[in-house]
Amino acid sequence: MDRDTTASRNVTTFCRICEPLCGMVATVEDGRLTRLRPDRDHPLSAGFACQKGIAFTEVVNDPDRVTTPLRRTPDGFVEVGWQEAMADITARLRVIHRRYGSGAIGWYMGNPAAFSYSHLLGVVAFVKGLGSRAHYFTASTQDTSSRMLASQFLYGSPLAVPIPDLARTDLLLIMGANPLVSHGSLLTAPRIRDRLRDIVGRGGRVVVIDPRRTETAAAFDWLGIIPDGDAYLLLALLNVLFTENLADPAATENLPEGTTWLRARCAPFTPETTAEHTGIAPERVRTLARDLAAAPHAAVYGRFGTSVGRHSTLTAYLIDAVNLVTGNLDRPGGSVFSTLGIPGQRWAMMAMGASLRRSYRNRRTRVGGLPAVIGSEPAALMAKEMTVPGRHRIRAMFVSAGNPVLSVPNGDEFEAAAAGLDLMVGLDLYVNETTAHCDYILPVTTMYERDDFAITFQQFQATPFRQATAAVVPPRGLARSEWEIIDEMMRRMATRTPVFLLFAAIRLVLGLLGRRFHPRPIVDMIIRLSDGGDRFGLRRSGLTFGRLIRRHPHGTVLAPTVRTGVLGEIVAYRDGRVRLRHEEIASEIASLTGQPRTPEYPLRLIGMREPASENSWMHNPPLLWRGGRRGQRALIHAEDAAQLGIKDDDMVCVQSAHGRIELPARLTEGLVRGVVAVPHGYGHKGTGGWRRANLVGGVNVNLLMSTEPGDLEALAGMSILIGIPVSVARIDNADV
Repeated sequence: MDRDTTASRNVTTFCRICEPLCGMVATVEDGRLTRLRPDRDHPLSAGFACQKGIAFTEVVNDPDRVTTPLRRTPDGFVEVGWQEAMADITARLRVIHRRYGSGAIGWYMGNPAAFSYSHLLGVVAFVKGLGSRAHYFTASTQDTSSRMLASQFLYGSPLAVPIPDLARTDLLLIMGANPLVSHGSLLTAPRIRDRLRDIVGRGGRVVVIDPRRTETAAAFDWLGIIPDGDAYLLLALLNVLFTENLADPAATENLPEGTTWLRARCAPFTPETTAEHTGIAPERVRTLARDLAAAPHAAVYGRFGTSVGRHSTLTAYLIDAVNLVTGNLDRPGGSVFSTLGIPGQRWAMMAMGASLRRSYRNRRTRVGGLPAVIGSEPAALMAKEMTVPGRHRIRAMFVSAGNPVLSVPNGDEFEAAAAGLDLMVGLDLYVNETTAHCDYILPVTTMYERDDFAITFQQFQATPFRQATAAVVPPRGLARSEWEIIDEMMRRMATRTPVFLLFAAIRLVLGLLGRRFHPRPIVDMIIRLSDGGDRFGLRRSGLTFGRLIRRHPHGTVLAPTVRTGVLGEIVAYRDGRVRLRHEEIASEIASLTGQPRTPEYPLRLIGMREPASENSWMHNPPLLWRGGRRGQRALIHAEDAAQLGIKDDDMVCVQSAHGRIELPARLTEGLVRGVVAVPHGYGHKGTGGWRRANLVGGVNVNLLMSTEPGDLEALAGMSILIGIPVSVARIDNADV
């Protein structure tokens, strides 16, 4: 990239706020990012970008952004130099590690880290390098861990996650997802609205199953469901497929034992017996099952709403089971696996899968005895891991690209626990509600101030595609990438662990060769070995990290569709066969019981995503608040509101067994009766340094959720964020 900072120039890059990774063109003037616009020449996004992507210029240049290391004092934060900050942090960390071991140190990594290969690999290297007892938390247990664990059960590896083949399907069943707003999740498909419309345009159907008539549901066919009723619906669909002999023989004949076992588990769940848990008429369920079986190409796709309920791992398992039984797993137009195509990937999947399955079996959390999925402990237990006495209690906590005070259940508990830590360090763009409690806040680069390749999302691409980017502008102020910060900490702690000592030796050798210690060569190796790569010179015109930037700035499509017939490559069990039979799944099915509606909490709470928000961290750009009526509201069905004496914009109290919040109401008919929907990510109460976000305010809906170990999803340790029993009452002026 041209490093001349005096000229005005346009730089081709891509957005990393959410999973479509839309192509962008950045205008740089005198070394400063001044404008972002969609890249018309991007092969997939083709001139589309959402308002968040365009507004990101205001994040890069935000006057509220942290650009210098900050140290907390009794009088507030003060600016310090990197040398002072790193010396004090690592000195205190060495003492904690020496006295208490690796189990006294924890790291929470937020969702944006998945969009930076160097951030992700850096945190993993640091946490694993500390020792086997270090605590590793991510946003996954508020999002994806249940989906990953279902894949581990079925295919032997949590990394084998199927996606719907949007380009070739005739019937797409979307459960608990709102892709017109999220733009796709565990599914990288730019311009997804157009792709869904294309299904209908070629004579197909898109059916959205959700308690709320979301933006996606309103655009296609909506089938309302009682919150957290997805597992019941899927079991009923399987029941119909089996009892009416609609199962695809070719798909199930290689799994006779597993299919027989699954049929027996589904037998009690007829459409009639599940209706009270789903709210869906039995005949509608039977018709849907027959349609799935009859469609030439069909796919069931579930996301966030199916991943954060009481039986979310079971639900993800059942989604794949329906795809398999109907003959749509690993088939064109069905549910497919987007692989990298690296030679020997089956052996790599087997080795990694065996390691992760062993970790899942053997490792349990200190508090609650819950498992870790892909090494990540349940984030809902962080506060308890900081406060419950005993060996391996967390005494030093790092938080990068995250705001668990707002994103994890019971943020008040986390804030109280943070006060008792010996050391807390934040790596972030802002002083947010969580980093406000840190001893140090270290300024980090934005996505346009570092190079990147979206390694995490290669396996979720609906169209196989590669794109890399160089840094568009230099870091603002004294900001550093997360990798640089972590590498410096590992260097200063080289004598504390064998892994850090090994890294020091590698760093020394590379320095003698004039090279730096950095994860980019690892990602370059993956690009070179995968489909389209140069295979280290065997394909002279093949791709490398550098060639993607120089020769393909807009990215390059590798194939029009995802390759199918790959189960033999991605199944990580030695016999290469999908495994349906698992005692853990049987136990979950046996434990299915509907939540009784009590007079105290007669309604059910769900979350919702807004087009101009991204979790808790995109409330500060002014552009996202221009025009239109915005602000957090509790959506209530008009008929429920009438019974409760609630009108539009009335202040209401939403209360659960675990907490209460107060916010304005908005009446709608776009909900299943008995459901309340509240957007997440709000709750800015002035403790953070982002001024506009503080003006936005709002309430933290996660205060209504529980962090008790017994209240988490049993198999993956997921926070339960939907189907929460609540009451809603109008607040009279006299009560305020």
